[in-house]
Amino acid sequence: MSKSGPEAPPRRGAALSLGALLLSPLLVANAPAGLPPIDTSDVTRFYEVYDRAGGHPTAVELQHDYIDRGSQGLLDLERERHVTGETIAAAIERRPDAYEHARACLKTLPRVKVRLRAALAKLADLYSDAKFPPITIAVVRLKPVGMTDARGVRIGLEALCATEYMNPDPEDRFVHVIAHEYGHIQEDPKILDDPSPTVLEASLVEGVGEFTSELISGKVANLAILTEARGREKQIEEKFVAEEDSKDLSNWLYNGTNERPGDLGYWVGYRIVKSYYEHHRDKKRAIRAIFEMTDPKAFLAQSGWNPGMKL
Repeated sequence: MSKSGPEAPPRRGAALSLGALLLSPLLVANAPAGLPPIDTSDVTRFYEVYDRAGGHPTAVELQHDYIDRGSQGLLDLERERHVTGETIAAAIERRPDAYEHARACLKTLPRVKVRLRAALAKLADLYSDAKFPPITIAVVRLKPVGMTDARGVRIGLEALCATEYMNPDPEDRFVHVIAHEYGHIQEDPKILDDPSPTVLEASLVEGVGEFTSELISGKVANLAILTEARGREKQIEEKFVAEEDSKDLSNWLYNGTNERPGDLGYWVGYRIVKSYYEHHRDKKRAIRAIFEMTDPKAFLAQSGWNPGMKL
């Protein structure tokens, strides 16, 4: 998943709890017209090519019949993440099971779309300046799971489908991961696009994503991290404090795989962001401050967070 002032006096009646922000079915009917398209046409076309070739499409077939006819999101993945006919063909031969297994996730996409409409309508209600670029779900080369920038969110169907430890339910997994990515869409580019972040900065960027997922879709994207950290909160977070100014992210971020969880920085960042939210009575102002954060140290100081605290 991608990277990304003092609290004003609270207004009467403005306080909202996470429990009060659970999804309502009415949000689907009342969703703003500006919510993004969720394009799954690439997935349909991929499996047409795949099935026609008996599960062994050539690099040429994949390039000509799948990628070259793809959505803008798929073409972005080709250009920026080396998703080509050749790399996909090699991934299929290496892990054919992953592409067969992804059909189970394919079946969930209609329901995923309905739930995402509700989640993004919630985001629009909570943050008036929310941005809604398009969402593309495509088939890639077992990575990336997701890629997000100002042009939109792109999800690798088979890559996210294979990352089962994040959430055992594939429908939930897709909803919560895309909600996480939409947290990144709202973050200030100054912090989101920093090429050399500290552990604290990068963890807060990912923590905003996890907090957003919980806020608008009901759960964080990576449940495995919560399980991994349970009972070790103080130990993990004291180590985090000791390394928060380091620019070596390898102990904390982007160290998971399709099969193995990692990324404890996501979890610590989420807890810092959630602490900030819970310590402020005006929740909509807190949400704005979270998305518009540019000074990680100042945000940490204002969050009320300390290692091992209960949330």
